[in-house]
Amino acid sequence: ATIHIAVQAGSAMSVQERDPCPHRILDDIGGAFAMGAIGGGLWNMVKGARNSPRGERMQGSISAIRARAPILGGNFAVWGGLFSSFDCSLVWLRRKEDPWNSIASGALTGGVLAARGGWRAASRSAAVGGVLLAMIEGLNIFLTKMLAENSAPPYAPPPPYQPPPMAPAPPTAAKPAAADEGFMVDSAKSSQAT
Repeated sequence: ATIHIAVQAGSAMSVQERDPCPHRILDDIGGAFAMGAIGGGLWNMVKGARNSPRGERMQGSISAIRARAPILGGNFAVWGGLFSSFDCSLVWLRRKEDPWNSIASGALTGGVLAARGGWRAASRSAAVGGVLLAMIEGLNIFLTKMLAENSAPPYAPPPPYQPPPMAPAPPTAAKPAAADEGFMVDSAKSSQAT
């Protein structure tokens, strides 16, 4: 029998497959900056084109991208760096990696980023960050369980063949014990020569 192993390209990495914490922080900062810069570039391209007069829309969109996309990328990088730093700190403190670390990291990140606005703004932002991350983690757990129950992994070998159970043999009648049990009995007719 041949076992076929399917490799899924682009599949999401699990938590255990991520980089260790010092490298994870830098990786998340870079990824967040790229996401913010690309998303900010697209957003500001449209915004710059809409706010420019006719004939200068291309120059207006390029100008808006150059002015605002790096700022939005930097804001995303700060958020990603703080979140990842808090996440790694909580993993180290609690000695386990679970969704509660992400939820607490979201709350701490929201609170720290809004700390300049006072304790009320910080507590509101912390609550929003915690709830937002709780919703994301809950959706992640739900989707993981839903997809895991409905389909077997593509690399699982087929179960081994097991023959169907046999029906039990009918009971046999026990022979009654002979009176001279233990002695040898000749059951053949004896021939007498006369």
